[in-house]
Amino acid sequence: MARAKKGFSRADRISEQIQRELAELLRKGLKDPRAGWITITSVEVTRDYSHAKIYYTVMDDKTREVTQEALEHAAGYLRSELGRVLQIFTTPQLHFVYDESIERGMHMTRLINQVSEEYAEPKTEPEEGDEA
Repeated sequence: MARAKKGFSRADRISEQIQRELAELLRKGLKDPRAGWITITSVEVTRDYSHAKIYYTVMDDKTREVTQEALEHAAGYLRSELGRVLQIFTTPQLHFVYDESIERGMHMTRLINQVSEEYAEPKTEPEEGDEA
């Protein structure tokens, strides 16, 4: 008899736990002034839990490169702190990747709004064949 699949796999649960714990560590434990307002958007863990891609965004796009440097510099500290709370054999190596999906979504929204405004504007010039 086949077992029913559970809602989430173990990798999904570990990804979510890493995301929660990293968000808390960045908020409370990271003292680097280069790391400002960072939001962890998602975490992807490899099947063997040896690597984790951490997707993040920042409030100010101008601080993007500086924030990347700060996160890479703090990766060892963050990994060791994660190792204290995670219940897995090996703590994954952390790889930080800037998440551009929010910016792309905002850009697409602006384009859609621009097109809808262009179609919503009434025509002010008389069309050909209309006589006044």
